[in-house]
Amino acid sequence: MNPTRLRKQVISLALVGPLLLFLVFFFALPLATMMKSAVSDPVAARALPATARAVSNWDRASPPTDEMKAAFVADLRQIGDDQLFGDLVRRLNSAKSGFRTLMPKTRTAASETDGNIDLVALDKRWADPSYWQAVSVAASSTITDRNLLAAVDLQRDASNAITALPGDASANKVIMLRTFVMALTVTVACVLIGLPFAMIAASVDGWKRQLLLGAVLLPLWTSLLVRTAAWFILLQDRGLINSVLMNIGVTSGPVPLIFNRIGVIIAMTHVLLPFMVLPIFSVLIGIPKNLMPAAASLGAHPVRAFLNVLLPLALRGVVSGSLLVFMSALGYYITPALIGGARDQMISSVIAYYATGAANWGMAGALGLVLLAATMILYAIYLRLSSEREVRP
Repeated sequence: MNPTRLRKQVISLALVGPLLLFLVFFFALPLATMMKSAVSDPVAARALPATARAVSNWDRASPPTDEMKAAFVADLRQIGDDQLFGDLVRRLNSAKSGFRTLMPKTRTAASETDGNIDLVALDKRWADPSYWQAVSVAASSTITDRNLLAAVDLQRDASNAITALPGDASANKVIMLRTFVMALTVTVACVLIGLPFAMIAASVDGWKRQLLLGAVLLPLWTSLLVRTAAWFILLQDRGLINSVLMNIGVTSGPVPLIFNRIGVIIAMTHVLLPFMVLPIFSVLIGIPKNLMPAAASLGAHPVRAFLNVLLPLALRGVVSGSLLVFMSALGYYITPALIGGARDQMISSVIAYYATGAANWGMAGALGLVLLAATMILYAIYLRLSSEREVRP
């Protein structure tokens, strides 16, 4: 290779090296870790190695063998780490309710007795094949789809078939649907407010344009937590909005604007509005200003001229802004947590609960993976529609 060309490539690689390292360590690596935690479940295989070997040839339909019972008791005796035993109990209890009381009882009996134990005599639940099926499924493999299925309210039954969870067992699908509806509502509200605002900002010059753009950029430069806290104060029963409404006689009492969905949508619309205004404005300033007067001179009504001339030209900015707002709204956490009620929490709150409250990283990763997949599907649809529109003459 030419030394000069090689030197240029080395310099180019050195220039982009910091960016590549940043993307690897702060984007690719966390994403891979999240995906791995969603499908990885090594607790039972690590705590019950002899049981894993003993159940490898079991058909999960016939009664458990004496070899399986002896291996299970031997594994319980070998577990000296209470943290590992707690994780094992949590893993088995999530698959079959009852292990939370059954496992400590069995472990205590195994540690106090030498030799074999009659597990059925110790507790009749060991005669139920479903408990051994749960042990077999958990110990036989470190890869599982349990978290991914639970993220969409599905599970595997005793015959290993995928079935729906009972209605009172999980609500992830409802919360996921609520998240998409709220994100879509905020996106529509941002379009209805952002498009006229961007049109006005693009139609004026000088200090008026700077003032309008400053009104958009100044909130964008302010901390999200500060903006949400400000809306928390404004939307209260004795806040500025309700005080104005009652003073001018619009209402006789305070309107409920906080700890409900209305307050969440108002606050999120304000927070995300700059992401709608700026893309539309960048498209509008490139459109010749004489198009609308030309349409009016040819007899077009202003509404018809807007629909047939200006809106199609500004549609790329509207779609880009809508995509930015919608994808940002999907992952919102602080604003719904502070201003919304119990029925207004989005999927990000559930992910935060599993990650920090329940310490269930597998479930948190599965929910994040489902949300990522849904977002990528929507983005692929957008790219598909955009490419078709570009090809179309």
